[in-house]
Amino acid sequence: MTTPTPPPAFALDGLSKRFGDKVAVDEVTLDVPPACLFGLVGPNGAGKTTALSMAVGLLRPDRGTARVLGADMWTDPVAAKRELGVLPDGLALPERLTGGELLGYWGRLRGMPVPVVRSRTAELLRILELDEAERLGTTVMEYSTGMRKKIGLATALLHAPRVLVLDEPYEAVDPVSARVLTAILRRFVAAGGSVVMSSHVMSLVEQLCDRVAIIAGGRVVADGTVDEVRAGSSLEDRFVALVGERRLAEEELSWLAS
Repeated sequence: MTTPTPPPAFALDGLSKRFGDKVAVDEVTLDVPPACLFGLVGPNGAGKTTALSMAVGLLRPDRGTARVLGADMWTDPVAAKRELGVLPDGLALPERLTGGELLGYWGRLRGMPVPVVRSRTAELLRILELDEAERLGTTVMEYSTGMRKKIGLATALLHAPRVLVLDEPYEAVDPVSARVLTAILRRFVAAGGSVVMSSHVMSLVEQLCDRVAIIAGGRVVADGTVDEVRAGSSLEDRFVALVGERRLAEEELSWLAS
């Protein structure tokens, strides 16, 4: 008997979204296999965040589907979100809770057993170097940008999802914490999980990811393994070649040199 092929960990098919006359996302189709670290890159305004927001159920698409391990995000959202951990762009958090209180609240919303939530919370706060802030009673309102990014990641990891969707997870994170984050993501993928990560840092995506897609003008202009997409050059050079480069004319901003 032939073993059935498992579904992609994360699959977008024809996702589209228009805001008035502007097409923000235009027929985006991507497949992320199991045990894969997938990078999504593009210039500002390319449609990355809009596409990911639709894919995780935060924004309803005009057309298309998004599936997590075969479960449709819009027709079977409970099953899809059960397997999904999300760090969205501009994550709004309860400001007057400490990190530990926030994770406790998050765990209760997920219906997790209290002892499990307590154990995982303590471990996440320690590994993400937020335990000292917790000891001092620091609230999320007092967190730095990097600390907010880390507690957001902790909420995404708390319920042990099988797929992570992270919008700019390394933004404002210091180099030491970035190494810890990289170790977490690599361990997650080694255990069979899949990560979809947007980033503007080409060198990071090139070093960390197995596959990458470049989005420009709301469309996927390249998709494949990192080696396939960079096509013999650096990922940054390939990116610039595909999305175009704005060169500064000699006379522009000449007043800065006066």
